[in-house]
Amino acid sequence: MARTELSRGTFSLDSRERPGPWLGKCRESPDATGADSTLSPRRKRTRKERDAMKSRIKLETQFVMATTALLCLGGCRGKVDAPPPAPPTVEVATVTQADVPLYHEWIGVLDGLVNAHIRAQVTGYLKSQTYREDEPIKEGDLLFEIDSRPFQAALDQAKGQLAQAEARFDKTDLDVKRYEPLLKDKAISKEEYDDAVQARLEARAAVVAATALVEQAKLNVDFTKIKSPIDGIASIANGQIGDLVGPNTGELTTVSKVNPIKVYYNVTEQAYINFTKLFSTESDRYERLRQLEVELILADGSIYSRTGHIYAADRQISLTTGALRIEAQFPNANYALRPGGFARVRVRFDLAKGALLVPQRAVMELQGSYQVAVVEADNKIVIQPVRVGERSGNLWIIQQGLRPGQRVVVEGAQKVREGMLVTATNAPPEPVANASSAAK
Repeated sequence: MARTELSRGTFSLDSRERPGPWLGKCRESPDATGADSTLSPRRKRTRKERDAMKSRIKLETQFVMATTALLCLGGCRGKVDAPPPAPPTVEVATVTQADVPLYHEWIGVLDGLVNAHIRAQVTGYLKSQTYREDEPIKEGDLLFEIDSRPFQAALDQAKGQLAQAEARFDKTDLDVKRYEPLLKDKAISKEEYDDAVQARLEARAAVVAATALVEQAKLNVDFTKIKSPIDGIASIANGQIGDLVGPNTGELTTVSKVNPIKVYYNVTEQAYINFTKLFSTESDRYERLRQLEVELILADGSIYSRTGHIYAADRQISLTTGALRIEAQFPNANYALRPGGFARVRVRFDLAKGALLVPQRAVMELQGSYQVAVVEADNKIVIQPVRVGERSGNLWIIQQGLRPGQRVVVEGAQKVREGMLVTATNAPPEPVANASSAAK
């Protein structure tokens, strides 16, 4: 091992010492303090330190060689294949068979059977309101009252004019009766008698006119008491006490007869034509219309407790919408239904016996055609084209392409392909509305 000792000025190599060429020069250089300055000697390592350093170098060399060997070995063996992914999990439902009623639905608007728009028929100041809004009203009930004093005065004046006319008539009638014997005795001329007869006719006409004025005045007095012409429910009043009302001031209120209540809905012209083709005569068609059961689905999704019937169809198809207006009627004894409300009208047309049913979410539409993903016995996917029919609630009637008992994908159909292996789990059953199971 080589060793250098500057303080001694010698160079040792394997215990052999040689004079250092810098020995004399270093000793001759004084330091800043005036003392001799010599190069500080390097501390000599002990044997233990040298052995530890050798061991560390040996370990590092072995680690580098092992790492290099592993990298070379990995490159020679090639890439390791990843394990295959697990089959996707899908929810399936079983194709069922049942007798299903076929319904058609439309959006309808409720309206009163009769809507009486109450207006003032005479001009005057509104004196009182005698009904309470939203309470049942009977025909003839008093709704409003107009100040009747001016109309009562007009009635009294008309009665006075009638009395005058009747008095003139009595006078002319007496004249004619008195002139008749005088004319026979030729005490008066024929002209005087004719004048008396004409005066009596004129007086009689005046009596008729005065009588009509009295009747008109009585009507005006009666019109000051505004009454309901029908049974029903009155709306919130538009007129207030003290308002000057008349024939041109608008509606005071509206009374609607709501038991039964009407529902208007529109069907397309094509649907109406298809319905008429089912019957050979008009009487058969109207008889079938009266037999149809009509249900009302309210705004909250609940079904009205009473069924209705189709009452009439409009005389023409709308030129703007191309639809035919239909009127249905429903019992409404408790006044639960009100005019102006929206509801869905559902009409039962037929009963499909032994229909194959699948959930609507299991059917996929692609460019006008329909298909479902069928899970076979070996849990492999088969994409099956189908022909669909009517809908019944959340279910769809399948007319062709499936068999009872097959399993179809209802959740996860977008991630499956033809021939793919899947893990199938049962989906919650879909309810069949008003359907009786067909045991087949």
